[in-house]
Amino acid sequence: MKLSGRVHRYGANVDTDVIIPARYLNMSDPADLANHCMEDIDGEFVKKVKPGDIIVATANFGCGSSREHAPLAIKASGIGCIIATSFARIFYRNAINIGLPILECEEAAEDVKSGDQVEAELASGIIVNRTTGRTYRAKPYPEFMLELIESGGLVDYTQKKLGTAS
Repeated sequence: MKLSGRVHRYGANVDTDVIIPARYLNMSDPADLANHCMEDIDGEFVKKVKPGDIIVATANFGCGSSREHAPLAIKASGIGCIIATSFARIFYRNAINIGLPILECEEAAEDVKSGDQVEAELASGIIVNRTTGRTYRAKPYPEFMLELIESGGLVDYTQKKLGTAS
């Protein structure tokens, strides 16, 4: 699975309250959540983001509460992948559960700039900054996790495995 897009860059400790502010937690439709994604840290995000774009951040992305709204809002906004130095563990799990690809790669997280064009190959863990020509290596996904992400998340993956997909 190869993903590519323009980078939206953030720093460390991007918490779930800035990914999707608490005032919108009464919404459950991912499209509604996407309309408010990142608005407290980047008021122009929803206007700038295009399908397939990539978020790059440094340490502890997704820290804060355990709300699933945060990765849902990001995925529904069109972001194809998040690359960071590290992720808060519960955000990491929630992202995988909904089929939002995330990669941990300190070198890429420190080096890639906003607006760069980046390509990420999940099976190999190879990240290429097409703007600068630099290549980075993240830990590749194991086969079953690639299947889970390609299926659209844990629920769809499980339904597929059980033969109950709608």
